[in-house]
Amino acid sequence: MKLNLILTGLALAACSTITMAQQENPDTAVFRRIRNAEMNSSQIPQIAHYLTDVSGPRLTNSPGYKRAADWAVATMKKWGLANTTLEPWGEFGKQWEINDFSISMTAPYSAQLRAYPVPWSANTNGMQRGSVVILTPQQSIDTTYLAGHAAEFKGKILLITGGPYNGEGNFKPTATRLADTSLANLKDSYLVSRKEIEGAFNYMAMFRKIDLILKKAGVLTLISGGRRNVNGTVFVQSQYGHKITDPETIPQVDISLEDAQKIKRLIASGQKVEIAINLQGTTSTSDTKGYNVIGEIPGTDPKLKAEVVMLGGHLDSWSGATGATDNAAGCIVMLEAARLLDSLGIKPKRTIRIALWGGEEQGLYGSYNYVKNHFIDAPTFTPKPEQGKVSAYFNLDNGTGKIRGIYAQGNTAAAAIFKEWFKPFHDLGATTVTMSNTGSTDHQSFDWAGIPGFQFVQDELDYETRTHHSNLDDYDHLSMPDLKQAAIIVASFVYQTSMRPTMLPRKPLKKEIFVFDGL
Repeated sequence: MKLNLILTGLALAACSTITMAQQENPDTAVFRRIRNAEMNSSQIPQIAHYLTDVSGPRLTNSPGYKRAADWAVATMKKWGLANTTLEPWGEFGKQWEINDFSISMTAPYSAQLRAYPVPWSANTNGMQRGSVVILTPQQSIDTTYLAGHAAEFKGKILLITGGPYNGEGNFKPTATRLADTSLANLKDSYLVSRKEIEGAFNYMAMFRKIDLILKKAGVLTLISGGRRNVNGTVFVQSQYGHKITDPETIPQVDISLEDAQKIKRLIASGQKVEIAINLQGTTSTSDTKGYNVIGEIPGTDPKLKAEVVMLGGHLDSWSGATGATDNAAGCIVMLEAARLLDSLGIKPKRTIRIALWGGEEQGLYGSYNYVKNHFIDAPTFTPKPEQGKVSAYFNLDNGTGKIRGIYAQGNTAAAAIFKEWFKPFHDLGATTVTMSNTGSTDHQSFDWAGIPGFQFVQDELDYETRTHHSNLDDYDHLSMPDLKQAAIIVASFVYQTSMRPTMLPRKPLKKEIFVFDGL
């Protein structure tokens, strides 16, 4: 009897999903208007230029972030969007921006070094010169070793580097597109467990101890040459130093592995290596709040205009470049999608709200706090009235590659709907609806709060290999044709969601600790 009931229930659920999909009639005429407008009068290159070249690096709460956010607000107002504003989401911490930086090897001969300041690093207080002491990665996190050798570090520059590179990985492509076989077998990706987050907490606590030891020892600067920093790519980021309670670190720099290994070999052969560093940044607590950029296309249906369809991406970036693929790309697409819908005079039944988030790189701060401020009381996990008014949130944050599908995040009913919506875009390479989950970006905040939150599947290109958090993440690594394709699909999905008779189906609200809570 129980088996029959289970089978009957599964059959009814399947029929319901099939019926729901059959009832979906995408407005292909509007889809064609969106496509034609984007292909003939795209403003993606201009948006990209202002968010990257003009704004510069967009480290959370930095002057560069503010430049980009102010430009986005002013531009959306010029387009005619409503309720466009910089909305504070809560306390973030220190502002930081680099003003001047140079580094070179001065002995045994003069040579430029490929290196970048670590965000929220302390200054060198003018040109600093010192000889180099090598640390292995293991020694660099061994507080007993560091304390025992502190006398050797006074007035020195410490360089952390491991074994030689030896060219491993050079025979792999640096940029790829997803093959049909890969799309058919997408697994959960970018998911970070609570245990891994707690490990990050422990590492940051250990770093505080290490930094204190190095300060007391009189170390001038700490330089790190990680194994990924090869072939002209240097990855530059930091999870420590931005909080008001974080003490100022010693000056820190990330360097290419090739330069680090050259210095290591020189020292091993008996050469004295000296480095000159000038690192001058501005750290400020004049405004410690974090901000999101918000804008709306008001709904027109008397009954449905109180409901909302949201789209967004994170505006903040790291400071080694101008954050083009991570994640100006997502913001460019979302801004262009909003511009398209507004410029075509399309009258959505529901309100369409765009959000460009701050603080994503430090732990989804902007979107998570927005969700707590608007949609759910975190201590009691009780939905607020606004929570029930959001039909869906669509996110883009995996580089500049074209959209190939969408992660349904286990939402079976929504997946059936999305399969119908993608059919007009099969010729653009977008065919995949996967039940798998993807994480580490802002749709997670909505999914946690019981709101349908989705991230699009994108071609990888050189995102993980070259641009993600690196010195190469600049305008010239953007693929304009791919961004145009993405804007067409995002605008169409947002429009269709705004016009459905009902909101998109939801998964049951599941009470759980948000994975990044407490960062």
